[in-house]
Amino acid sequence: MKVRFVLLSAVLFAYSLCIGQSFDSLKVLLPSAKEDTSKVKLLLKIAIAYRNTDPEQAIPYANEAKNLAIRLNYPNGVALAFKYVGLAYLDQSKYVQAIENFNNSLKVFEEMNDKVGVSNLQNNIGVVYKEQGLDEKALDFFFNSLKNAEEAGDLLRITTALNNIGSVYDHKMTTITKATDYYLQALPKSEQLGDPDLIGSTLGNIGETYLKVNKPDSALYFFNKQEQQFKGTGIIAYALNNIGKANQLKKDYKTALIYHQRAYDSAVAVNSTLFIAQSLQGLAAVYDSTGDYAKAREVLSKAEKLAVDLESLYDTKDIYNAQAFTYAKLNDFKNAWKYETLLVKIKDNIYNKEADLKAVSTEFNFQVQQKESVITLQKLSIERQNLTRNALLAGFGLILVIVVILYRNYRNKIKVNRILDMQKAQIETLLSNILPTEVSRELQATGEATPRFYESVSVLFTDFKGFTVIADSLSPQEVVAELSEIFTTFDNIIEKHGLEKIKTIGDAYMCAGGIPVENSHHPVDMVKAAIEIVHYMRHKNLKRRLNGQTPWEMRIGIHTGPVVAGVVGRKKYAYDIWGSTVNIASRMESNSEQGEINISAATYDLVKDHFECSYRGKIYAKNVGDIDMYFVKESWIKPSVIATEDVINSAN
Repeated sequence: MKVRFVLLSAVLFAYSLCIGQSFDSLKVLLPSAKEDTSKVKLLLKIAIAYRNTDPEQAIPYANEAKNLAIRLNYPNGVALAFKYVGLAYLDQSKYVQAIENFNNSLKVFEEMNDKVGVSNLQNNIGVVYKEQGLDEKALDFFFNSLKNAEEAGDLLRITTALNNIGSVYDHKMTTITKATDYYLQALPKSEQLGDPDLIGSTLGNIGETYLKVNKPDSALYFFNKQEQQFKGTGIIAYALNNIGKANQLKKDYKTALIYHQRAYDSAVAVNSTLFIAQSLQGLAAVYDSTGDYAKAREVLSKAEKLAVDLESLYDTKDIYNAQAFTYAKLNDFKNAWKYETLLVKIKDNIYNKEADLKAVSTEFNFQVQQKESVITLQKLSIERQNLTRNALLAGFGLILVIVVILYRNYRNKIKVNRILDMQKAQIETLLSNILPTEVSRELQATGEATPRFYESVSVLFTDFKGFTVIADSLSPQEVVAELSEIFTTFDNIIEKHGLEKIKTIGDAYMCAGGIPVENSHHPVDMVKAAIEIVHYMRHKNLKRRLNGQTPWEMRIGIHTGPVVAGVVGRKKYAYDIWGSTVNIASRMESNSEQGEINISAATYDLVKDHFECSYRGKIYAKNVGDIDMYFVKESWIKPSVIATEDVINSAN
């Protein structure tokens, strides 16, 4: 269950408490109110108040406001009145009437060129289609809502549209990655708005998508942040239960138990029956996983009563299923059969409910299509009349003018298209040299590149010891030429191993593996590339020594862990990565030695079956603690290459 629905219920409940104090006073004002825009606003306020208690009663007041606004030539009042009539019908699940009024409101907002109003209505229409399971139509309206909100610069509507798009993609496992991407886009915008509930809801949405793809560590990262946003509120139990689920998926049952218990205590404190039931389900699942079936059965019995009282079919189904398995494990087959029977019955109820919804959805879609067909035929009839009149007035002379203009435009378009094709090829080549291919394609397709969280990435740093001494002995041109030759060779090596260059900083070189396309073999690829780099620099230094030149003493460090990656800036694009993984990789390099590859324990655990390594001690990293370090030996290099190097060493 998504937390946004819980939040909505809480807001409506709080609002209904205060309606009793103000509603009567609003109705008293009506008879004496003058027929101006103030009376329209008063009628709309009454409609809003009724919507939260008796939606059917809201419709007459909203219609009265609409008629008065039409007489007063007050388009904003007309648009809002249609909108509130549509919302009242939506609250009653009368989807055809809701769509009809939303479309009328949308038309007025479009005539007013009110992009915020247009975005709001497109979002409402999308919600109706989504409720009916018509995901493609819902997405069409949500994307149009996002476009208008961005043009209007309305951050709230932008954030709402992004979350709604993510919620549609969240329906299927095949599009779960898309859902995560849109939630991640909504997150910084919700933080900019500064609404803790909106931030916490978005964080929870992201975490749940990672749970669905079995990435509990990534899910925990966002659930922990969600807990901070919901701390001290009545919905903290939602975040605590999420953390419990993630730890259970990691098989850290002790921590999972602690968080589900905290969720239960928090839910009891605010008397939230739904969260109490869900916390008990979480506790029962942990007890079951640890073999304490008697305790699981006891907790499930409490959860069962609450779920049945709430008439929550899906929660009740899950509890019946768990009860059947628990009793079976306790060898109480009589009760196991009892709950298996209850499970079959409730599945039938759910199936019938879903079938009814599908039938309503089909009828809704048919009725909407009928209305759209009537409107389309009316438009076509008007267009035909206009075309006929214009054709008679224009005559043959106009046709000739059009032909000449079209021909000239055609010639111009051919020239322009040739130029554009050349420029497009140049831009694509430039972008492919600056950014990863996948990021470049996304940037060209959408105009922006979405930042992404990667759970496992290998980061490599190289640096030259005593670079200043070497640089002082060479001219600026020679320094640049030397570094260019070295870094070009590095580029070729990392490209060969499927790695991604990030950037150079002076005489330092940085690259990463496992981005932007995730894979499981990037730690091994990174170490292989590092060994080739060391081998290349060793031969280069041998030549420099033979020529009486100072060698380039290079250190290498590698660490593997989570990062966030994305494009920095809008005028001068740069693909970069952030996170503690980058800092630790830099520490590995600074604590390495000349000609050596220093790797962290995290990287060592992933490559130890492929390379021979030697332990060399610990370093302390801020906010991380002590980190074990290892040197990689070069045993994988071909003997013929090593033999050649030995000959050169002997000659020297």
